[in-house]
Amino acid sequence: MLAFFTHTVTPVVGNKYDNIKIVIYTGDIDATPSSILEKAKNVFNIALDVDKITFVFLKQRHWVEARKYPHFTLLGQSLGSIVLGLEAVSDCRVGCYVHYPTISTDMLKRVQYRHTAHNNKAYVARNPFLTRIKLVYYRLFSKMYRFASRCSETIMVNSSWTENHILELLDVPFKTFRVYPPCEIEHLRKLEHIEKNDEIVILSVGQFRPEKNHPLQLQILYELRTLLARDEDLWNQIRLIIVGSCRNEEDYERLQNMKDLAKHLSLENSIDFKVNVPYDDLLKMYETTKIGIHTMWNEHFGIGIVECMAAGLIMVAHKSGGPLLDIVETSEGSQNGFLATDAVEYAACILNIILSPDEANQNIIDAARSSVARFSEEEFDKQFLRAISTLFN
Repeated sequence: MLAFFTHTVTPVVGNKYDNIKIVIYTGDIDATPSSILEKAKNVFNIALDVDKITFVFLKQRHWVEARKYPHFTLLGQSLGSIVLGLEAVSDCRVGCYVHYPTISTDMLKRVQYRHTAHNNKAYVARNPFLTRIKLVYYRLFSKMYRFASRCSETIMVNSSWTENHILELLDVPFKTFRVYPPCEIEHLRKLEHIEKNDEIVILSVGQFRPEKNHPLQLQILYELRTLLARDEDLWNQIRLIIVGSCRNEEDYERLQNMKDLAKHLSLENSIDFKVNVPYDDLLKMYETTKIGIHTMWNEHFGIGIVECMAAGLIMVAHKSGGPLLDIVETSEGSQNGFLATDAVEYAACILNIILSPDEANQNIIDAARSSVARFSEEEFDKQFLRAISTLFN
């Protein structure tokens, strides 16, 4: 038996190997196979044959849910994953496709330098003793992660950022394969932009999760309004649409907090929040949008960024992680987007796009649509099958 812990391999392996049995393990015990595949079709536009796939419903997923461990979350989820993993598989060859390391050197540095974040609460960052305890905890956990990772026969990573961190954590020479995630871009590259003379739409697409840093997007809009204080007519044309999915009550609470913050900043008339939008509706938004923003720090790759670029949006992404190392190029002559680190820089980039001549913006759009070809499904198929070939020998 071959176990691969990733949701992206099913269509690729199924198309390549006729005699392979595809088993999908899921903790969605209340769902049906057809409803899961239907959601994959609606959200990711991936069509799969239900007759060729076996679903195994796992009852122990609650052991890996973050809400079960308000403290020592990484350790609790990792120990819980052992329970869940034992329920799922045994006696198999293992390959890993790592989208995001469970722990990274960036996380260690953030704790060491006592920076507050969604995974380093303020009361910990302010307390030297708690910081020291958490550092010991993280370092011990990274050793456990290193040991577990070395048990894999092949390791694939989804970006340069992930590759750098995995190699640093493994701390030994190890052959890794950089396999960019499959982005269904061909139909997006064919979309035609529909000009709306009375509106300049800025689009954000991402789950309502803390690491996506949606509050920064409201701060960006606030800074943009400040820059346009003397041009009220232009400001009135600008609209931010935040599209995201909510998984649970915590996500919906986070969404409500965003709406409250928008009112506090007097931005509620310039923002639309769209939740769990069908894929066809998202395509229509792409056609009427000029600018896209993505604000996650150290995004491991950035499929949403790639899709927006393919759809003809000019992207402004965070100057870190996958967007910086793999996706967005800002050099003159080959620029395909913009990078920024804080609200002021984001706002300046957006204003630059708004005020730039159509020809200059079109050059960026053309460069972006050409550059995303390396993230196509065809390229993923080729690189993924190359990486796992040894597992089938």
